[in-house]
Amino acid sequence: MKHILLAVLPLLALLCGCGDDSLSGAVDVARVNIQIERPSDLDSDADVTRGNLSFRNVSSGLTSQWLEGDDISVMPGLYDIDYSAEVRLPSGTVTQLKAARRSVVLPASSTPVNIVMQAYNNRIADDLVIAEVFFSGTLQSSGNQYYGDDYVKLYNNTDHVLYADGITLWESKFTTVDKYNYTPDILPEAVTVQALYTVPGSGTDHPVLPGEYFLLADTGIDHRTINPNSFDLSEADFEWYDVSTKPNNLDIDSPTVPNLDKWYCYTLSFFVLHNRGFRAYGISRIPVDRDTYLRDYLYTYNYDIITEAGVFPMETSAFRMPNEWVVDAVCCSVASRYAWNVVDASIDTGWTHCGTIDKDKTRYFHSVRRKVLYINDNGTPVLKDTNDSSADFNPDCIASEIELQATAADANGTPCTTLTFDGITPVTPDAEAAYRQANHR
Repeated sequence: MKHILLAVLPLLALLCGCGDDSLSGAVDVARVNIQIERPSDLDSDADVTRGNLSFRNVSSGLTSQWLEGDDISVMPGLYDIDYSAEVRLPSGTVTQLKAARRSVVLPASSTPVNIVMQAYNNRIADDLVIAEVFFSGTLQSSGNQYYGDDYVKLYNNTDHVLYADGITLWESKFTTVDKYNYTPDILPEAVTVQALYTVPGSGTDHPVLPGEYFLLADTGIDHRTINPNSFDLSEADFEWYDVSTKPNNLDIDSPTVPNLDKWYCYTLSFFVLHNRGFRAYGISRIPVDRDTYLRDYLYTYNYDIITEAGVFPMETSAFRMPNEWVVDAVCCSVASRYAWNVVDASIDTGWTHCGTIDKDKTRYFHSVRRKVLYINDNGTPVLKDTNDSSADFNPDCIASEIELQATAADANGTPCTTLTFDGITPVTPDAEAAYRQANHR
């Protein structure tokens, strides 16, 4: 491993005003010593430029920018730290190294806080990506929340056929709005998950063509028969279905949409996506069978809940999803309560949202949709994928199924009249037929 050390000079020098949050006067500051570890597979002859460091105060939203080698000092607080550097390989290819740490507490101290950050290359997966997560749901005309029409839409962003067989949809156990000191800390190696549903098949049963979508629905029925403000999911590719042990909370098994293989779910009734968007969602390819996974990948952890009434030690279990198995993931949250990312920065360095505050009533009928990078000559979009959901997703979009079906966009039943690739980019008339076909609509 080659190390890039950012030296920390005496406090007097630090107070001269480096970065955007320049500090002056006799104030308490956090001094930071950053060590960047390069990936072990990076060519030793690669030319790495002077890196950039960004310190974002989670509480205030203020950001300080530093160059590698600067004397780093910031006000004490909770920080998200990002590193990036340009790399020129011996072949002439130019790429980037990135590293990130989330929710780092930086106290006022004359002794530097030492932080090790593992740099990584952008993960460009030759596999399906998450194009959209519709977790907010719709409203009935009464204004009441309607359940069951949430979905996750996948996309073939490559130029060749992919197969959905074996893809596992998962939800994180931890939420992005509550951070505890979980021990042991497995974040650098795995995601902690609480729901797993897998596409069945022998390996080539479910082809997804280039530029084609693959729809995983909560309940694959025409929801308009129950809620006229909803839409039709009876032609989804798969649904997740749960045999409920709660007689008053039974799931609906669609007669037209096949079921995903349920590997595990925490609930005793039926699973729905978190309708305020406080969790991460991802897809993985798990190289072991279900029984082996459930036997060997249990994760038992401890943490303390601290309240005015005291400290309460907790111990519980979930499952761990090794990071190398993760194909794609998206973290969701809201600005008013965001605390941390529940996946490693090598998987997702950002987060996206519907609504800006907790229980935001504007979130209904909206989803998060991956941005269009460019449109191919054949009219199919290439979607943006930099493993940074803040940059890759358009937040607060009218859900694509609402657009495609021109169904209600609000509780008043106002029909949607737009059609977009990503909630922003319009679908032109000459591309509409192909786009609908790619969505099976």
